[in-house]
This record gives sequence, C-alpha cells and structure tokens, in this order.
Amino acid sequence: MQKLSKWILKKTGWNAFTTLAEPQKSVICVAPHTSNWDFPIGELSYLSLGRKSSFLMKKSWFFFPLNYFFSALGGVPVDRSKRNSVTEQMVEEFNKREYFHLAITPEGTRSLVDNWKMGFYHIAVSAKVPIQLAYIDYGKKELAIKEIFYPTANETADLAHIQAYYKDVQARFPEKFNLSFNNSKQ
Repeated sequence: MQKLSKWILKKTGWNAFTTLAEPQKSVICVAPHTSNWDFPIGELSYLSLGRKSSFLMKKSWFFFPLNYFFSALGGVPVDRSKRNSVTEQMVEEFNKREYFHLAITPEGTRSLVDNWKMGFYHIAVSAKVPIQLAYIDYGKKELAIKEIFYPTANETADLAHIQAYYKDVQARFPEKFNLSFNNSKQ
C-alpha cells in the first residue's frame, strides 16, 4: 500500500514527508481542514510514509458490511450514547493498544470556526501521549510532520504554540481557516 500511495501522490503532484521518528502512540493534529479532499490526501500521505493512523467515526456507521471497510481505513467507532466522554473512550483505546495514532482535525468541521475544539489536546493529555503536528499545505502540495509536541499544564500556552506551527500553511480554502484562540469553554 505504501508504494501505491507514493505513486498516487507523485502523479497528482503531492509530496509527503516527516523529519521525525514516529512515537509508539500519539494524537495527530491535522490542520488546516477546509476541504473534503483533506481526508484522502491525509490518508494517502500517511500511508506513503509507511504509517497507519486511525480516526474517529460515529458508531452508527459501523454496521455490516461497512464496518469492515471503515475498520480497514482506521476508523474507530465512537459511541456518543455512552455515559463516558469521547476523551475517556479514546483513552481506553490508547490503553488497550501497544501502537496507536489517532488523527484529529481540531477545527472539527470544514467550515470557518471561531475556536478550535480542544478534544485532540484533552485526549493527548489524558492518554499521556504526544501530539504529532501534521499540516496539509495546498500551496506547496505537501503534507508534513515536522514537530512532536508534548503537552504541558498550560493549555492556553500550548494551544498558542500549536497554532503558531500552522501560521504559514495554506489551506485549500484559506478563508475557512482560523488560528485565533478564544479561551472560552465549548
């Protein structure tokens, strides 16, 4: 799958690279997220690096035969009807796996948002795993991971640092990408 992914990216003019060794477990913060193309580009890019990631998906989509397809892609079913939070469910996933990388788009939608959703951060903190900072730059036609961030106890400073990493990245639709941070709870 790695060779096929590299070939597809090359034929479409995209490049994927990382300057870092992959940790055993991590949350992958993927930004900007302004287009439906972000998922296939991200998936192909990560596969081309010889890596496998997972992503969150509503449990209701995991029915026969789609459950096999979504599981093969790395989908992790999330049960929103359970009493425990999505963060707690993902911490359980991290705890039961030896190797696990969960890709999350902090905007949570392709539309313009005032504030990033902090679920990616809270999952990383609660699971005690680092955050790989992955960007999809449409101007350069590249997906790259150049930093692994270890959360501190200061959420505001951590988010400012993380968002600064993305300041020069060109989104597919730049008018839908917002890096300003408002410390209000969502």
